[in-house]
Amino acid sequence: MPDNLPEVKKKFLFIVNDSPYGIERPYNALRLAMNLAKKTDTSISVFLLGDGVLCARKGQNTPEGYYNIERMIQSLMRKGLVSTCGTCCDARGLKQEDRIEGTTRGTMDILGEWTSASDQVLVF
Repeated sequence: MPDNLPEVKKKFLFIVNDSPYGIERPYNALRLAMNLAKKTDTSISVFLLGDGVLCARKGQNTPEGYYNIERMIQSLMRKGLVSTCGTCCDARGLKQEDRIEGTTRGTMDILGEWTSASDQVLVF
């Protein structure tokens, strides 16, 4: 392959459906997303859906030595996009001021666009 061609990024979309601490699916999804985000040839997007929108609640206080989903999302936002389903936020009373700064309010249209633009979609 010629050296002057631009580097192609592989696009990953993570869809997280579960609340942050009842089970470890969100934790494992974000761990994998953070690992892939370290690679220079990848692009990461995270869409929080259903109870997964609660992962975007700011002010999460976890015991010392326990993982913290808020910090994981903040780390991912430095390298990718994190969006919450607006309808799901409304159903759970999660207002913009309750969400981690930098997360965006998403729609099914956005999720559809991200899905069709992704090389791989991982659902947790």
